[in-house]
Amino acid sequence: MDSRIQSYLRLAASGQRETEQIGSFLATFNRWNVNPFLNYAIPDNNATPTLNEVNALIHAYQKRGRKPRLEYITKLAPAVEEILISAGFVVEERLPLMTCTPPLEKFLTVPEGIELLMPVSDAQILATVTVQNEAYGESSPSHEDAQRLRTSIAAGTIAVLACVMATGESVGAGICSVPLNQTTEIAGIGVIPSFRRRGVAGALTTRLVQEAFNTGVTVAFLMAAHEAEERIYTRAGFSRIGEILHISLPYK
Repeated sequence: MDSRIQSYLRLAASGQRETEQIGSFLATFNRWNVNPFLNYAIPDNNATPTLNEVNALIHAYQKRGRKPRLEYITKLAPAVEEILISAGFVVEERLPLMTCTPPLEKFLTVPEGIELLMPVSDAQILATVTVQNEAYGESSPSHEDAQRLRTSIAAGTIAVLACVMATGESVGAGICSVPLNQTTEIAGIGVIPSFRRRGVAGALTTRLVQEAFNTGVTVAFLMAAHEAEERIYTRAGFSRIGEILHISLPYK
C-alpha cells in the first residue's frame, strides 16, 4: 500500500508540475506558486543519497526561488532523513498517513442547514477556491487560480463545496485529486473558522470518498494535519497505515 501511494504521488506531481530527477530525488516545482506545499521532492524507494545529491537538490530549489523541501513516506526511504538533517534540513512535522477502501461503511451526516454540491459554474468554482484559501489563511484567489481548478476538474479532479442553504454562503470545500491507477488523494479540506466543529469537514470527506469510489477508485488516502483531523477522518472510515515526513531547509 505504501509503494502504491508513493507511486501515485510521483505520477500526480509529474502531471501537475515541472519535474527534475536529481540523483535519487524526484524534484517537483509549481510554476505559478511558491507555496512550499506545492514545491517538494520525493526520494526514490530505498534511496541512499550522497551529500552531493542533496546539495544539488538544494540548488535546484533555490535557483527557482523555492524552499528546498521534501514530503515522503518514511519507511520507504529510511536512510534519507539522516543525510538531510546533516545538510541542515529540519523536520517540520510527521503526518499520519490514512487510507480508506470500498465499500464505504461510514456516512457522516451533513449538518442541518448545509448542502454539499459539486461546483460546475464559474461562480461555484471561484467560491470553492475562495473558501479553501480563507480556511487556510491565504489571500483571495485570482481568476487564474479558479481557471486552474476548472481545468483540473475537467481532467478528473473531484471537488465538493459546502454552502449554507438559506444564504448560499460558502463555508467549506475539498477535493479528490485526479485518480490514477484507481488511487486518489483527499486534499484541501477546509472549513471557515465560524463553521468549524459542526461536522462540515467530516461530511465533505465522506462525500468526496463516495464520489471517488463511484468512479472506480479502490484506495483513497490523505494526510491528517493534527489529532483533531485524524479523529474526523477515522469517523469517516479512514485508518492510519503509516506516516508522511515533511522536512525542509530553513530560510537563512
